Amino acid sequence: MAVDEAILEGMGCGDTPPTLRLFAWDPPCLSIGYAQPISDIDRKNILARGWHLVRRLTGGRAILHTDEITYSVIGPTHEPRLAGSVIESYQRLSQALLLALKLLELPAQALPKIVDQPKSFEPICFEVPSHYEITVAGKKLIGSAQARKKAGILQHGTLPLHGDLTRITQALAFPSVAAREQAAQRLLVRATTTEAILQRYVSWEQAAEAFVEAFSQTLNIQLQPADLTPTEIARAEELVKEKYAHPDWNERT
Repeated sequence: MAVDEAILEGMGCGDTPPTLRLFAWDPPCLSIGYAQPISDIDRKNILARGWHLVRRLTGGRAILHTDEITYSVIGPTHEPRLAGSVIESYQRLSQALLLALKLLELPAQALPKIVDQPKSFEPICFEVPSHYEITVAGKKLIGSAQARKKAGILQHGTLPLHGDLTRITQALAFPSVAAREQAAQRLLVRATTTEAILQRYVSWEQAAEAFVEAFSQTLNIQLQPADLTPTEIARAEELVKEKYAHPDWNERT
């Protein structure tokens, strides 16, 4: 999360070009939305499992990052591909996400804009419906969130590749064992992984190749592979100390 913000700051200063970043997490990490209450989290269980905890710069609800590919798109506010409202830019980027899934042979679709969406208090991102949600066989497959800052726009999201989606319930606080089990059952009804749909394993590398091809085609851009610059690395390390590893940020109510 610190790297995403460091790239966003660098782009705002004109030092970094618009960026598509693809990455994975090790060890597994529970990320919570910008405004999500820390009371949603079972910190004892997270510690016992050796998982990490971080609060995102973007909104939304909790995601357990493991066995997945995570993407981030970072660009200036004047970039035409990111122009318009949050929903308009998200809908544009979703076309690239849909093509990536198509290249992986996943029959995905983006659901229509939700009208009069009721306020949800569910703590899990993949349980909460969103505008133009990307689904396969009626189940949510990609969860995304966007933040708009003076420096530019950041959208990131995750595609679960394999593994047990219900593990996230072990990282969240529930009033009883029964409530935790019910949340796990609801999650399996509402969300899925690429492996569950295809009945075969999709590697991180295969997914990354599909993302690169899809974003290049859909947004009509030529992506250039690059490592983080020394400035981005140094700023990310500062942000870890000042923010993303600090209780004042992660554990605020």
